[in-house]
Amino acid sequence: MNYEISGVSLDTLFAKPAVNLLRIAAAAAAPGGELDIETLQSMRAQVARDVLDDLEPAECWPELARGLMSQTPSRMLRVLRRCDALAVLLPELDALFGQPQSASNDELVDIGEHQLRVVDETVRANAGLIVRFAALLFNAGKADSPPEHLPAHYRHVERGLTRVHAVCNRFGVPGDFRDFALLATAELERVHRAAEMRAGSIAAMLERVDAYGRPERFRNLLSLCACDYRAFPGQAGRPYPKAFLLDKALQAALALDPALLAEAEETTPEDALLAARTTAIALALGSERWAGDD
Repeated sequence: MNYEISGVSLDTLFAKPAVNLLRIAAAAAAPGGELDIETLQSMRAQVARDVLDDLEPAECWPELARGLMSQTPSRMLRVLRRCDALAVLLPELDALFGQPQSASNDELVDIGEHQLRVVDETVRANAGLIVRFAALLFNAGKADSPPEHLPAHYRHVERGLTRVHAVCNRFGVPGDFRDFALLATAELERVHRAAEMRAGSIAAMLERVDAYGRPERFRNLLSLCACDYRAFPGQAGRPYPKAFLLDKALQAALALDPALLAEAEETTPEDALLAARTTAIALALGSERWAGDD
């Protein structure tokens, strides 16, 4: 592969090596930011000398954020991987490369490569940093799925949640970033399966993710799910149908007829509200098969 230097002086690598290594990788995500082989070799040599051991999270997070908010964040991550820094800084992401996952038509994709495509999709979606950060991590639990089960990844959510906590602690990311990354890890595949749910399941999911109280965060979750969907082969640029489905369900639940609540037979206000929302969603989606309770 041919590389072009983009205004990066090798002298800057040695001013404060750990920070500047990240700074150069982040700069690679900007337009025209491709690095030449000499720069990559110098960065690899520094990683081999353990310069990243001296990196403080407060110094690391701003550079990672800058790269994620640039035009091609995957280029930053590829640079870090090529100089062996990704395995030090984000081993949870680095371990996903080479792991298979099913796509449509029984095709298999490399999860690590898929995550890079998802991160670049967040740029096309004009997503905020909180979504771009979560895009790195929501599959983190799939790195060590039992080989006999591949390409299925049983119980990966539990493993993933632990790894999200580890990454957030390592970089000192804001609490709302951590919470959204945990939410995405737990709920993304449930959103993808929304069309198979009954109305009761959808109403319960909307409640579980606090879509009623925090609709903006829910929209961020749908945006991330859409980016994941479009990162699979053959789906780039396609509309994400689950976003329309769940937004319609949310709007129906928020605007439910008070009479539905009055007619509910459940003994507690919480159960009555859930039942009324389930009925409102079933009516909005226009199919009896949505009306059943789980």
